[in-house]
Amino acid sequence: MERGGRRASGSIKRASIKRSASGSQKGQKAWIEKTFHKRECIYVSPAKDPTRCTCGYLMTQHQQVSNKPSEENQLIQVDLPKEKWSVVRHTQTAPTDAFGTIEFQGGGFVNKAMYIRVSYDTKPDSLLHLMVTEWQLELPTLLISVHGGLQNFDLQPKLKQVFGKGLIKAAVTTGAWIFTGGVSTGVIRHVGVALKDHSSKSRGKVCAIGIAPWGILESKEDLIGKDVTKPYQAISNPLSKLAVLNNSHSHFILSDNGTCGKYGAEVKLRRQLEKHISLQKINTRLGQGVPVVCLIVEGGPNVISIVLESLHEEPAVPVVVCDGSGRASDIISFAHKYSEVEG
Repeated sequence: MERGGRRASGSIKRASIKRSASGSQKGQKAWIEKTFHKRECIYVSPAKDPTRCTCGYLMTQHQQVSNKPSEENQLIQVDLPKEKWSVVRHTQTAPTDAFGTIEFQGGGFVNKAMYIRVSYDTKPDSLLHLMVTEWQLELPTLLISVHGGLQNFDLQPKLKQVFGKGLIKAAVTTGAWIFTGGVSTGVIRHVGVALKDHSSKSRGKVCAIGIAPWGILESKEDLIGKDVTKPYQAISNPLSKLAVLNNSHSHFILSDNGTCGKYGAEVKLRRQLEKHISLQKINTRLGQGVPVVCLIVEGGPNVISIVLESLHEEPAVPVVVCDGSGRASDIISFAHKYSEVEG
């Protein structure tokens, strides 16, 4: 009788733990939906292409918000040039409808990544809470922010090897987070190759977080679902202007400003999140925050702007430039080399 009683007691405890875990998951899901939002265009403003709105989405893709009864949410059809379309005035928020786990398909290896779709103006403290509490990431001792060209480019074999090994070694030895643009093009593709090479040698996973615009993603509809595991094909369509997520990353924050096919939604969100992380105290006794390093590879005019912004931060963010990678990086390296003489 006593043995049976103990068994019954054990099963009750196990059932209680299961219910507690289930309740925790529901609470987590509720918190995410309450805290994070998506954005949708509610102002149909015809673009040059008559089938599309200025926001970039097809006219037919606006129907989902046209039948909402409230005046605030009512779809508005206008003719230009009555009012210029803007994110602030002509999009509305709703609880996020895309978060969970991405399961990348193909490529010869299985990789999973956590992801969430959020509004471009999401508060950085909410994002960091998600990353540390819900995604269970440890606060980094270093943040490496990689910037560079979005168009595909080649690196010299030796430079490619030095870049990849150096980046991964820096991340592994310091417990760093790597921030990139998340999609599989340009400099991010080179970061992905380095991450994949490291992973294939079973040396553990590096925390690589892609912060990408939701509207630029190929097959983004496949990611819609709440607290789900979604299969995702990381194969880009050469005829499409959209991009796919890089399958070597571990986490994705997908910034949504209600537009489709346009970069920019991620810029302010990423900058504010990096600043917020840098203010976190990793050594309370010394009052030390998280150091941030900006790594530049190739790139265009926007990369030069990023370098200037980094150096004007308070305190200034150190910038590491990959000389020989091309375009902006080579210009910055050249200018730095020949300005040292004059101070």
